[in-house]
Amino acid sequence: MMNASSCDILIHGGGPVGLACAAWTLQKFPDAKLILIDRNPKEDVDLMAADSRGIALSHGSKLLLDTIHAWPTEYTDIHRVHVSQAGRFGRAVMTREELNQDALGHIIRYRDIHITLRQTLRKIQSTSPHFEWQHLSKEDTQVNINAGCIVHAEGGLFKKQDWVESGRDYGQSALVGLVEVENAALYQAWERFTSEGPLAVLPSHYGPNILNLVWCGSPESSRHRLQLGDDDFLESLQKEFGSRIGRFLKIQDRRLYELGLNYRKEIIKENAVWIGNAAQTLHPVAGQGLNLGLRDAFLLAEKLVGVFSGSTESHTPAAVHNALVSYAASRKADRTTTIGLTDFMARVFTSHLVPVVMARGLALSALQWLPPVKTALARQMMFGRR
Repeated sequence: MMNASSCDILIHGGGPVGLACAAWTLQKFPDAKLILIDRNPKEDVDLMAADSRGIALSHGSKLLLDTIHAWPTEYTDIHRVHVSQAGRFGRAVMTREELNQDALGHIIRYRDIHITLRQTLRKIQSTSPHFEWQHLSKEDTQVNINAGCIVHAEGGLFKKQDWVESGRDYGQSALVGLVEVENAALYQAWERFTSEGPLAVLPSHYGPNILNLVWCGSPESSRHRLQLGDDDFLESLQKEFGSRIGRFLKIQDRRLYELGLNYRKEIIKENAVWIGNAAQTLHPVAGQGLNLGLRDAFLLAEKLVGVFSGSTESHTPAAVHNALVSYAASRKADRTTTIGLTDFMARVFTSHLVPVVMARGLALSALQWLPPVKTALARQMMFGRR
């Protein structure tokens, strides 16, 4: 049990979304009385062996993180995305030139974005006299703090969360790892929809021919692939993906993650708000989970600064609640669209029904030949619904 204390803003969660929310709030309002509860190891070095999977961040997320100088030094860009379905017709290609952007997205190790945000927040902390960063152990479940606003940003992974509200279990697992290939195209991302789920091969900062692999399939198939020897695994991957980037030569750091959709219908209650994976946990098919969470954090910080940067008399429960109501309303379109689009893609591209198979092939072909539709979809992925 912590000693009783009070603050304007209490953030539960020291992952990227909680850290970013604290950083954006303090950047705009350095005098904020803010407490961050972090159950991750206190020292950055203790995170180096943690989650090393490559994750996709949109160019919109990069622009947001650039405002607090929280962009990692090690990353790679995505300039071109090729989408297809295995053994079926239909494909679409998106390029940065079509959207007149520097990049469509970026690939970063999860631990790198996590550590970079910690380092950024420490710099901001030096100019924020009322900010407290409290590191607790996983066993410290009780926090006795009186706060004007409580932000829940302890999201976690699907099936490892302590809450379940609405959504679905896709009956899929994602096998992730690093693969070395024979002839990768620079800054090229591939998304191939198989009979069991999406198979993505994404660039990495390790070099042009060392790529991030995300292979979704049934839990049984995924566990079997995890246990295969390297040669058998590469042969299976080659058969499923094809020869567009030559031979798959090596595989390393294979891990499994269970996949599902979990979301809260209501993201505010009185003076409490849920953001990031504490509000919604998505399938990785479109790489939108952390991007959506960062947009949550950025817009919430704006609302909180609007309340607490005013006179003390304005920090009333009613004012806080009204600000959270405004926040929820401002996030509704983006949140609903992103959840719906991700859920639709996760389900429709695993259907074996002949009409659905034909329809998705036609949809991919139409996407390729209807630039306005493709541009609208790409902008949703990059910047969210505005």
